[in-house]
This record gives sequence, C-alpha cells and structure tokens, in this order.
Amino acid sequence: MGKIEPLGRRFFWVKSTGNIVAQRSEMTAGIESTKEEDFEVYIELKPYDPEAIEMTTFEPGQYAEDFAQAKSWMFDPETGKILFVYPDPTDPETPQEPQQPLTDQVTALKTENESLKNRVSDVEMTLTEILFS
Repeated sequence: MGKIEPLGRRFFWVKSTGNIVAQRSEMTAGIESTKEEDFEVYIELKPYDPEAIEMTTFEPGQYAEDFAQAKSWMFDPETGKILFVYPDPTDPETPQEPQQPLTDQVTALKTENESLKNRVSDVEMTLTEILFS
C-alpha cells in the first residue's frame, strides 16, 4: 500500500490536441495512483485508448497562482507543457491566446534580468579600465 501524502493536481489530456479530458484537484492527503488505476476509476477516461492519453501530475501548490488567475488551461501537444488562458484585465470578454504559466514567465524574466545586469556590469568595468588606464 502506498504512502499517505499531499497530492498535486493531475491531468489526463489527449496527446494529439492537448485538450484535458479528466483531472484531479489537489488533495491534502491521499495515496498516489497509477495511470492504469485511474483509467479504472475515472468515468471520463473510459471512451479513450490509454495510449492516446497523456497523464501529467503537478507537485502540490505548483502553479497555484496561475490556476487561480486563469480562465482555462490546456496542454501543448508538441511540448507537453501546460498553457493557461488569462483574462485581459481591460477587456475580460475578448478571447486570449493560451500562454506559458505566468510564474514560469516571471522566472525567465528574472533570470534574463540578472544576466543583463551582469553584462552591464562587465561593460562598465571594461569602460572604467579603458578610461583610467
């Protein structure tokens, strides 16, 4: 028997389209199941060939802010990564394109910002050496 532990969100999605056909919400405690076990339990999965369905499980709390802010989500069938559709704060009714999780975008921007700061610092040091040598 498995260990009782917090469980993250789990999604079952069509490999060819990225559309989600079944999902499990986060749970404060539970025993992790296998894809095969879930196919026996989830009614939504019965019509599908298990080979046509991908299963993705997130850590508890992973993308919590994205799930709270987004209107919907799906998976990119080419990369297998989750995509979110966020409402436009100025025009919530206008459909938006799915995009990477904002938390991932912020992390990437922070990394890029640090890299640019280091490059600016290197340029400043080089200029200082040139000017005062």
